Amino acid sequence: MSSALDYAKQHADTFHRNLLDLIRIPSISTLPENKKDIQRAAEWLIDDMRRIGLRTHLYSTAGHPIVYGEWLKAGDDAPTVLIYGHYDVQPAELEAGWMSDPFEPEEKDGKIYARGSSDDKGQVFAQLKAVESLLASDEGSPVNIKVLIEGEEEISSLHLGAFVRNNPELLRADVCVISDTGMQSKEQPAIVYSLRGLVYMELHVQGPAQDLHSGAFGGTVHNPAQALCEIVAALHNPDGSIAVDGFYDDVLTLSSQEREEMARTNITEDRHRQTTGVPRAWGEPGYSLREKIGARPTLEVNGLLSGFTGEGAKTVLPAKAMAKISCRLVANQDPERIYTLVRQQVERLTPPTVRSELRLLHTAEPAFADLNAPAMHAAVAAYEKGWGNRPVFVREGGTIGVVADFQRELHVPIILMGFGLDSDGAHGPNEHFHVDMFHKGIDTAIHFLKAVATHVRRATG
Repeated sequence: MSSALDYAKQHADTFHRNLLDLIRIPSISTLPENKKDIQRAAEWLIDDMRRIGLRTHLYSTAGHPIVYGEWLKAGDDAPTVLIYGHYDVQPAELEAGWMSDPFEPEEKDGKIYARGSSDDKGQVFAQLKAVESLLASDEGSPVNIKVLIEGEEEISSLHLGAFVRNNPELLRADVCVISDTGMQSKEQPAIVYSLRGLVYMELHVQGPAQDLHSGAFGGTVHNPAQALCEIVAALHNPDGSIAVDGFYDDVLTLSSQEREEMARTNITEDRHRQTTGVPRAWGEPGYSLREKIGARPTLEVNGLLSGFTGEGAKTVLPAKAMAKISCRLVANQDPERIYTLVRQQVERLTPPTVRSELRLLHTAEPAFADLNAPAMHAAVAAYEKGWGNRPVFVREGGTIGVVADFQRELHVPIILMGFGLDSDGAHGPNEHFHVDMFHKGIDTAIHFLKAVATHVRRATG
């Protein structure tokens, strides 16, 4: 009898080549010039899912398309697993520090170097290949399968929330699994049970009506670039804490039990330095590095723009300046309230010599996963078989906005089953994914789908 694990092993090289083909598509969601590539990636996935036996549909949105597939032949009494992932990726240019073309995968030391290799094409593709292995094997799948892969995760899932709200029956499931997280080491798997939310804003500072000659007006006009820097700098206290009135009011205090659990996966100064390249860690005092990343909110400057930035010199006094600012939020913080608090603080900090406006671009709510859910027990069992080690539970600093949407609209337990490493370089130059972790991820996903059949009762009607 051919098992799913046997099939995955026999087709490992094919799975590997298929992944490289998917990675080569520059499906950058934030750049209009890559819209055709987004469509191409979505259609590529539709074709692959249809080939392995799923009934598929490509849903159009006001933005990028949503890929959907389902296999519902396990029976009415079998639980249904919803697999979520995203096929869009962050921008990447060779000039940003890549050692090779970011969309022509290069393999070195057992790693695939390419944009999207880890975040999230490699991880979600591992889930798809687990489904293929089960359906193509003699044992078949013991659970019903639904697959939802979006093309806007890297731009805060702008249209997915509405899709989830409008299609509760289509997406109804007993378990949702997401592979878009990482672990500290290849040997120690981790299950993320908490994700931070997000508020993304643009701060615009306007000075004169147009750019001015710095010789004729310098010293009499408050330079908007300088004013912007002064405002931004004042949003933090000297010790690294956030200087926005009321910002921390709704943050829940960490229990001693949680701090003990987080200490098990704490990050050392040396590891932080090696991973980031910074000479020394920074941030809010009184918390470990792991606690700062997973359990404390942040306020970050993501980009600055003003004045002349070309080659050579141009003695211009710019008319305006702009900063992109984001806040990562923890449980119990409301994104809309945080935006209001930051906007009010910016208004107080803005000098009368310029005008400012803080624009809200998008938000995502923080989310928790239930550690005691039967599906969580299935995930633990799957890692023990597929990885050979029991996973640890961690709170993650990143944001996956759809988690809160699924919890709120579908009332489904969420399992964050990552197959990448924290050091994979997601969003940065030379992002990479370990080939052996791709294959172990497939095996673990197979074990998870089989474990759900024994651990989870069908709860939907």
